[in-house]
Amino acid sequence: MAVSKLKNTHVNNTLSDFSDKVNLPPIIFSKPLVSYAVYAKAKGDEEKIGAGLHKIAEEDPTLKIERNQDTKELIISGMGDLHIEIAMARVKHKFNVEANLSVPKVAYKETIKKSAEGHEKYKKQSGGKGQYGEVYLKIEPRERAKGFEFVDEIVGGSIPRNYLPAIEKGIRESMVEGILAGYPIVDFCARCYDGSYHEVDSSEMAFKIAGSKAFKDAFLKARPVLLEPIMNIEVIIPSDYMGDITGDLNAKRGRIVGMEPAGMLQKVKAQVPQSEIFRYSTELRSMTGGRGTFTIDFSHYEEVPAHISQKVIDESKKPDGEK
Repeated sequence: MAVSKLKNTHVNNTLSDFSDKVNLPPIIFSKPLVSYAVYAKAKGDEEKIGAGLHKIAEEDPTLKIERNQDTKELIISGMGDLHIEIAMARVKHKFNVEANLSVPKVAYKETIKKSAEGHEKYKKQSGGKGQYGEVYLKIEPRERAKGFEFVDEIVGGSIPRNYLPAIEKGIRESMVEGILAGYPIVDFCARCYDGSYHEVDSSEMAFKIAGSKAFKDAFLKARPVLLEPIMNIEVIIPSDYMGDITGDLNAKRGRIVGMEPAGMLQKVKAQVPQSEIFRYSTELRSMTGGRGTFTIDFSHYEEVPAHISQKVIDESKKPDGEK
């Protein structure tokens, strides 16, 4: 039997007769090993590139397309460099658009290591109605992955309750933009405990600006640090290469967490910073003559060592054309 024009049928769908319904278990595909950021060569082709890649990925479940919300990059991930090159060639041929590939940016985050207080009195006169808002904040670190919490500790009506959402909004906007190196700020509590207002000149905008500036003041006093994504990696290799692989992982700031037999081979488990292993597929193939394989997935965030953190911060302050 043949069926035509199956526009909405995709890989892992099951086709069967109504009188004898069958639902086959889905195929489990390998996870992608290599990722690149995709940039359109011609201005205005961004949407065409994205649409074309998603269309190609529908036909190839081992290809993954996503937009990284932290770095704002379109990311293509596949089983290897050749796999991705073929996918990009198909997009060029079918949709007549070209793109450049680059190593993805690392999705760093910012946080604090100690409590600190910040203050801002925002006061502006421009001839007519002025702007006035004064905010005192205390910020303190939270456990990793606990997120942001805003706490109202105002007593005595020093700031009317209707202005508190504006203060929180100012903090949240600063969190998104980052302060140390332009990366999102995470895992802290902000307590608004005092301030002042003006019966005529105070406004939500004035308190939003005051809240943002008071937060920035406190943040820079609270031992700010960068966090980096740490990946779990499992490398399967012939035992002859154990020394080379473990030495290389250690050189990449990795931590070996286990070694065990995998049939006739050896499995090395480690945790490695994402920034160190974007090109690991090519490096492993070179070290093992193509006899090594690996899998990788996200584990957690950790503080970036000071000497590397400073390089990232310095790089973030360069104009885009110099990066």
